[in-house]
Amino acid sequence: MNTLAYKGVIWSKGHKTLLRPVEKADLPHVRTWINDPETRRFMLNRGPISELYEERWLERISDPGPDMTLAVCLLDGTLIGTMGLHNVDLRHRHATTGSMIGPHEHRGSGFGYDAKMQLLNFAFNELGLNKVMSRVISFNKRSAAYSAKCGYKEEARLRQQIFSAGVWYDELILSVFRDDWLPLWEKYLKEGE
Repeated sequence: MNTLAYKGVIWSKGHKTLLRPVEKADLPHVRTWINDPETRRFMLNRGPISELYEERWLERISDPGPDMTLAVCLLDGTLIGTMGLHNVDLRHRHATTGSMIGPHEHRGSGFGYDAKMQLLNFAFNELGLNKVMSRVISFNKRSAAYSAKCGYKEEARLRQQIFSAGVWYDELILSVFRDDWLPLWEKYLKEGE
């Protein structure tokens, strides 16, 4: 991909993706993805998301601080999702991540892994966190697999926690510790050489 074509803001750049602030122009795309039934089944928020809700969401996430939601883009600047670092606890040194790759054709291509490694680099090497958690519905095998590639391990299983399409599913609490993640980060950096 031609990375020189993208002239916008870059907060972090990986091998396949870049992270940048979420902008107002992104909201129609994000709203479309979140309201898509196939995407929504993997989300904890199930209600319809309106334009007004999205505008208020953008206002909330726009405040600078350790909690953040970022746009996930291809290297040419094409928006493909969002990823966040939430509930950052600087005293106890932990946080929770969440992510969404919107377009179906971009799922399962390593973009989530690439973006998550960048976000974990910020969490561990900039904020000095010790542990980052993620919550996954048990049927979301793709999310569990890319989380495992980033070093996450199952820490807890909340049995029959999520009700979806008439069926109860477990919710997995995954976590990765900085010391376990650092060798994966070194490997990731070498992949780009």
